[in-house]
Amino acid sequence: MKGKVLISGASISGPALAYWLHRAGFAVTVVEKAGALRGGGYPIDIRGTAIEVVRRMGILPRLQDAHIDSRHYTFLNADGSEVAKVSPRAEGRDLEVRRGDLASALYALVRDDVEFLFNDSIETLDQTGHGVDVAFHSGQRRTFDLVVGADGMHSHTRESLFGPEEQFHRYLGYCFAIFTMPNTFGLSHELVLWNTPGKAAALYAVGDGDELHAFLNFHRPEPPSDVLRNPGAQRDLVATVFADAGWEVPGMLDAMRDADDLFFDTAGQIRMPHWSSGRVALVGDAAYAPSFLTGQGSSLALAGAYMLANALAANRDHTAAFAAYERDVREFVAMNQALVDNGAATLFPTTARALEQRNTMLRELVTMPASAAIPAHSALTLPEFAPMP
Repeated sequence: MKGKVLISGASISGPALAYWLHRAGFAVTVVEKAGALRGGGYPIDIRGTAIEVVRRMGILPRLQDAHIDSRHYTFLNADGSEVAKVSPRAEGRDLEVRRGDLASALYALVRDDVEFLFNDSIETLDQTGHGVDVAFHSGQRRTFDLVVGADGMHSHTRESLFGPEEQFHRYLGYCFAIFTMPNTFGLSHELVLWNTPGKAAALYAVGDGDELHAFLNFHRPEPPSDVLRNPGAQRDLVATVFADAGWEVPGMLDAMRDADDLFFDTAGQIRMPHWSSGRVALVGDAAYAPSFLTGQGSSLALAGAYMLANALAANRDHTAAFAAYERDVREFVAMNQALVDNGAATLFPTTARALEQRNTMLRELVTMPASAAIPAHSALTLPEFAPMP
């Protein structure tokens, strides 16, 4: 074995990294604070370079079978009348799948080769010249050669190593709430999006089942830091913001009150000058969350995991490996984080003028337009995976 690596986080980038590190000859342990693999979750995109990653992992056919085939997107005015109905553009091989389907496919690849520690987390990290001494929340202590934080936008690994999140978080001016609710609308394979300036509500039927993904998004100049760890206050804030909203929003607010899967957060990005320190590195959202407005979070996680593992496989020295990882991935990350403005302008105009401009554009469309920046999704060409030195 080349060495022992601990990965914190079993969502997307963690298991993907575990797969490639195991293939390169590392002994890999993944620690996850949840008690089991997290299923469900909202739909996510896999595009461009990330398609090649999952092809090389052998799970592309499984994900193609899980692809969500949306038939149309309907945009509505404030009174619920239709602005436009457009078909999603087929971007060749791009995929949209349930987040849980991707997580399950990744886990199935590595569960027999990688040690998983569920219902546990890293308490402290102590770097020495020879490794990283890790104390776990469960009380056990172990030493690893390297540690990788793949624990999401609000990464505990990043905070313990680099300091508070506020240093690296770029707030994008929106808050959002996602939850599931009964499909009492007869929606099937479609998205319905209601807008007023600075507010949006969406119902997304990823199939023809009895459950919908509900989404409430609103513009707010400053982040509501006081509610981010208080689910009750989150519900109150969303209900207050949408109190005078029309269409089906009152029913969505009632469903939100009863939802047991409410996820509330701010739209933001993580921007860091460095993604590693000593023997500890970050990958995926922990290092460079692009926000859902880019549609590239999972794709960056997959591509970043591949590139980090490849760098560690190709370099005997972890310092050189981490430097190569940053050198080869940073421009790709920057290009994809820059897509955020396109997403915000299309989905969530904040002024009446911007909303009318968006609607005028939509009325002239039959299919959703291809973004001028689509090449960003494919801007990174994957090297062949390094043979063990």
